[in-house]
Amino acid sequence: MTSGQVVEVLRDALMAAFWMALPLLAIGFVAGILMSLIQVLTSIQDTAFGTVPRLLVSLASILILLPWLVHRSMSYTIDLLANLSRYGH
Repeated sequence: MTSGQVVEVLRDALMAAFWMALPLLAIGFVAGILMSLIQVLTSIQDTAFGTVPRLLVSLASILILLPWLVHRSMSYTIDLLANLSRYGH
């Protein structure tokens, strides 16, 4: 396996991880911004008021996106194993 192939495998792994994490991070970011905005508008300074809804939104997004995440990781693994002979030299 050449160094170029190692770089290619690592790049593909990092890009797969990036694309799988992106929707979860974006949903968490939007939920955080909305909860902060609500806290500013209502002058509520309780930390649980902002933290608990963000955690619930993050958990719900993981549960909703779980089939897509599993499919995405399976397709990456299948592609990697299908091209395994290419890296065996």
